[in-house]
Amino acid sequence: MIIFLLWCLAGLAVGIVFGSFFEWTLHKYIMHRPLGKFRYPFEAHAIVHHQVFKADKTYHLIEEKDKETIPMAWWNGAVLVAIGAIPFTLLSLAFGQWGFVVGGVLAFASYYCFYEYIHWCMHLPKARRVEKPEWFRRLNGHHLLHHRYMHKNFNVVLPLADLLLGTLILRAKTKFMQATGPSVPDVQPIES
Repeated sequence: MIIFLLWCLAGLAVGIVFGSFFEWTLHKYIMHRPLGKFRYPFEAHAIVHHQVFKADKTYHLIEEKDKETIPMAWWNGAVLVAIGAIPFTLLSLAFGQWGFVVGGVLAFASYYCFYEYIHWCMHLPKARRVEKPEWFRRLNGHHLLHHRYMHKNFNVVLPLADLLLGTLILRAKTKFMQATGPSVPDVQPIES
């Protein structure tokens, strides 16, 4: 039982890091460019979501009809978690330790749920408890900059992949009319 729990913890740790790189890859290569004839993620995200939500006052929901463009489609979670489970399952087969897949899939599924929830809160702020901590403000500014520069800041939850893969931007390059609010930090360039 102890061995199983240790493998679960290893799967959890790897699953969180894997989630950052999976999110980055999905966002950059599938949600921001058409993948051959498979255009659904690109159209739903880069065309529709980014057309509705920009980095200015439209970063926050304005028209109720656009609320449905904030989250991914209801079935995306199951599909993405199933895809994300594949490497954990293969590694668990290789190790002969099923705790690794349990921890990895639990971490990856939690990562997806957390992504959907905080992304929802970023575009539809309501002074929720989750919107008050500094970590949320920082992630919100990170995501706002993605809406300003669509080829930067692909992570929403954990910007580890952005940092390591060279797409991290901490401040705007030029001044712009950015969204404001209690959970939105100032991401304007620092004037010297």
